[in-house]
Amino acid sequence: MFFLKKLLTALALPPTSLLILALFGLWLTRRHPRSGRWLASLAFLGLFVLSLPIVSTALLCSLEAQAPVTARQLARAQTIVVLGGGVYHQAPEYGHDTVGRSSLERIRYAAHLQRHHGLPLLVTGGAPFGGRPEGEAMKEAIEQDFGGQVRWVESVSRDTQENARLSAPLLKAAGISRIALVSHAWHLRRAIPLFEQQGFEVIPAPTAFSRDPDHPLALFLPKAKALSDSSMALHEWLGLLVQQL
Repeated sequence: MFFLKKLLTALALPPTSLLILALFGLWLTRRHPRSGRWLASLAFLGLFVLSLPIVSTALLCSLEAQAPVTARQLARAQTIVVLGGGVYHQAPEYGHDTVGRSSLERIRYAAHLQRHHGLPLLVTGGAPFGGRPEGEAMKEAIEQDFGGQVRWVESVSRDTQENARLSAPLLKAAGISRIALVSHAWHLRRAIPLFEQQGFEVIPAPTAFSRDPDHPLALFLPKAKALSDSSMALHEWLGLLVQQL
């Protein structure tokens, strides 16, 4: 079921969905030239629009509902929970799997919070596609690269929902009921309710907020990263819709 969900999600989101629409439109032009050209043009227009930084930034910002966490808020937390964001598989410079870019941004901020507030850390993330569990890679990077300490490692979960469900027993066994949840600012809107469903009071601790490019002109120049960010934002909105249903 997990892999079927991933496949359907990939097919439903750009760029795959728009490329399929474009190919269908080109095929349709043989029998219905006007309709086929209209569909293909619509697909290419969608790819162009979603590749604009002004659009991708707006989509990500629409998800960023929480402000940066304050010292006063953190004073109420009993622990910091860090959600995994992907693995850098078979990193040649390290000789093994290590944390990916998104995970690195999250654990860096979590280590920063721990240095300043002394809260214990839980990291969560498995290995849905094989290899080293993400939680183990996160623990290693926090302790070796950032001088932090990880108390709990959840290393079986495959997605955000399982992050919450499988972390809950570890935390509840230690009497934890109030957590500071660290993830990207665009991710927490979906992640927070999943941990609240497990009975936790969640204090959002967002990081890596979206920002416009330095030069205003760059907002209107298509970029591959902007298309990736747009797809990521639409993935989050799709996940929120599924949660509501």
